[in-house]
Amino acid sequence: MMETLRNIFDTHAHYSDEAFNGDRDEFLSELPKHGICNVINCGDDLKSSDFSVKLAAKYPYIYAAIGIHPECANDIPQNYIKQLEALITKEKVVAVGEIGLDYHFKENAPKDIQKAVFENQIQLALKYNLPIIVHDRDAHGDTMDILRKYKPKGVVHCFSGSVEMARECIKLGMYIGIGGAVTFKNARVPVEVAKDIPLERMLMETDCPYMSPVPFRGKRNNSKLIAYSAAKIAEIRGTTIKEILETSRKNAETLFNINN
Repeated sequence: MMETLRNIFDTHAHYSDEAFNGDRDEFLSELPKHGICNVINCGDDLKSSDFSVKLAAKYPYIYAAIGIHPECANDIPQNYIKQLEALITKEKVVAVGEIGLDYHFKENAPKDIQKAVFENQIQLALKYNLPIIVHDRDAHGDTMDILRKYKPKGVVHCFSGSVEMARECIKLGMYIGIGGAVTFKNARVPVEVAKDIPLERMLMETDCPYMSPVPFRGKRNNSKLIAYSAAKIAEIRGTTIKEILETSRKNAETLFNINN
């Protein structure tokens, strides 16, 4: 099954992560042979954002997103927006991300700092008419308040909210990113969201090297494994893997303004 699939567009990967340090170039060189047409490689701090831009320059099928992840909001220089702005005009930068709010870990930056960093980056994206890639963990209320305030285009990645929240995001013009979580044993809410949302608002993603789908949980995730998430979504929706992959690819091309 996995050998014949095409149109795999991974809208959220972290190939700058140290998990790929041992075989990154070899691995990325082979990905297109496995049906991967495009990858959005996301930054989570200034260093990884710069690395993302470099990966996009090296590999034709990779595009870059640049941004400060909420878990990194404590460790940024005062001129971080200026530094991001220097990257945003580079070739093949198609989004500002991964940005957002994460209230899960106590050691993360205080909520007011996270919100300020999030809003500043949304304003940067709006200035350059780029979509945002949103991280929302245990912060649904504040995330939605900020999205309602600015109404940016973009995607709520690794969506973990309710069906009702997904519907509201879509009303605001956002897309919903779905990945390996939909395959997990107790994934009731992700399954409900994958079934409920319009297919034309769904994006496929890995969040690799994290969030590997069943049967690869605990192992390094990669773009090839999207096929397993797509198979589960096809089962949930009563359609085909091919339709899931082709439609989500078109959605991604539309959102990130990529013309293959």
